Amino acid sequence: MVIEMEDYVCKIATIDEMETKWNYEIKKNKGSNWKIWKAEAIERVKNNQSIAYYGILNGKIICETTAMLDKNIVQNYEGLVDDKTIYLCAFRTIEKYQGKGHFSELFHFMINDLKSRGYEKVTLGVEPEETKSLKIYKHLGFNEIIKSAQEVYPDGTVIDVDYYAMVLD
Repeated sequence: MVIEMEDYVCKIATIDEMETKWNYEIKKNKGSNWKIWKAEAIERVKNNQSIAYYGILNGKIICETTAMLDKNIVQNYEGLVDDKTIYLCAFRTIEKYQGKGHFSELFHFMINDLKSRGYEKVTLGVEPEETKSLKIYKHLGFNEIIKSAQEVYPDGTVIDVDYYAMVLD
C-alpha cells in the first residue's frame, strides 16, 4: 500500500530506506542510544514485531513513525499493546518540513493501514515537558490518558512518560 501525492509518497519502509534514515539520525544526534535504536528497529521489522512508515518527498525521507506490534518490545506495555491495540513511536519530521502537512498525511496513511489489519486502538507515550508534541497528539485524537510511568534508554537515562490512546473509527 502506497499513497502518492505530487512528489510526496507515504509508504511502509524497506530495510534499505530504514538504513538511510537511521544513518541520518545517528549523524544528527550524538550518543550511543541512536546506534542501538537503529539495530533494534531494523531487527524488529525483520521479525515482524513492528512496521516503519515513511513519508518521502522528491526521493528524500522527511518524516517517519513506527507501529510496535509486539508487547515484548514496548516498555510498560500493559494497556498499550494487545491483539487489537498498537503502540506508536518515533514520530519524527525533519525540521524544515514541519508544519506543512506531510506528517499528517503519513499519520493518516498509517492509521488506515492499521485499521485494515484489524487494529482498533493506538497508543503513544510523551514526556510531560514536550508540550508542543502533546498538543499535536491531542489534535490527532489522542485524548484518553492511560497512565504515567518511567522508561529507560539503553544508556541508562530514565525519563517520565505519559501514555495516551486513540480509538480508531
